[in-house]
Formats: sequence, C-alpha cells, structure tokens
Amino acid sequence: MGREKTVTRMCALTREELPASALIRFAVSPDGVIAPDVDAKAPGRGVWVKGDKAAVEEAVKRKAFAKSLKTNVEVPADLALMVKARLEQRLVGALGLARKAGALATGAAKVAGLLESGKVAALITASDAAPDGRRKMLQSVRRGFDTPPPHIESLSSTQLGLALGLENVIHAALTPGAAANSAIERANRLDRYIATDREEDGTI
Repeated sequence: MGREKTVTRMCALTREELPASALIRFAVSPDGVIAPDVDAKAPGRGVWVKGDKAAVEEAVKRKAFAKSLKTNVEVPADLALMVKARLEQRLVGALGLARKAGALATGAAKVAGLLESGKVAALITASDAAPDGRRKMLQSVRRGFDTPPPHIESLSSTQLGLALGLENVIHAALTPGAAANSAIERANRLDRYIATDREEDGTI
C-alpha cells in the first residue's frame, strides 16, 4: 500500500501551500459573516489561514478573507479570539469524553501514582497552577520517563473543572488509548495556535 497523500491547502495570507492540519478553515455564514470552521465541515467555499493567532490577526488586518473570496464579507474584529475559544472548546470536549471513558484521572495524589506506574499518555496542569505544584509534577515525569509524555497546560483550572464536571482542577493525567490520542491532538493544535502569545508573555 502506498502512503496516504497529505491534504494541502493554500494560506490566504502567506500564499503558502501547507497541510490542512496546519491551517484553520473559515466559512462564510448565510448573512455574509466570516466564522471559524475549525472542524472544516461547513458547506461552501472556505478560506484557509495558517493555524496561529498572529497569522489570523494579520489576515484580518490585511483583508485577506475578502481578497481570497473576491467579494465583500464582514470580518469580526475579534476573529482570532473566536478561533482560540473554538479550539479550547474542542479540547474541553475531548477531555470530558476521556473522563467518561475512564481514561482521565484528577488530583495530585492520583496523578503522582500514575506517573510512578508509567501509565500516563499526557500530563495535564492548569495554566494557573502554583509554580511549586507544577514543578513537583514535572520532577516526577523526569524521574519516571525516558521520553516525557506530552504536557497539556493550555486550560485554566476553571476550564478544566467545567470540562470534567468538577470543582477547579489543577492536576490531571490521561491514560493511554484512543481518548487520550484525541485529546492530545486537540491540545497540540491549540498549543500551536497560541504559541506566539506564550513567547510574548514569556511562558515558553
């Protein structure tokens, strides 16, 4: 069997041909307003922009959507933030499904136990976690794994709590399986999107 061909699309801002997975699709609503279509399922012609927040902000500024569609469209000024919110919602949904599937543990003690056993597909730390608690978890990872698992820290304790139907969640972990893989893919996409923000505020 031959390799599966990578689906590519052209970025409306940079004119680069990139894998569709590295881009964000935007669709036009019936009333002529541009909206994020992060699952790339909306009908009609779409506009693709490189999947990072700075690129979307620049596309809004340069009127790249109207140029690509060759027609006037309304573009919300906060479009880049709308994309971030949609990507966060996708991750929140995946984490909720992982918990229902029994593939997610919460609480420092349970997470520490999983780290010791080596049965962790991804470590999750709230973005507003105390530095000391975060450091201790990462030390456990370094002790227990030759290759550290992914570290998801793009959601706040409030967002994690809402995702999991619990009070504020600071520490959690995903165990290996399809549910974890889905959550990790969505977390990676969100991380790529907000990477420039993190560089600017020094959190990388």
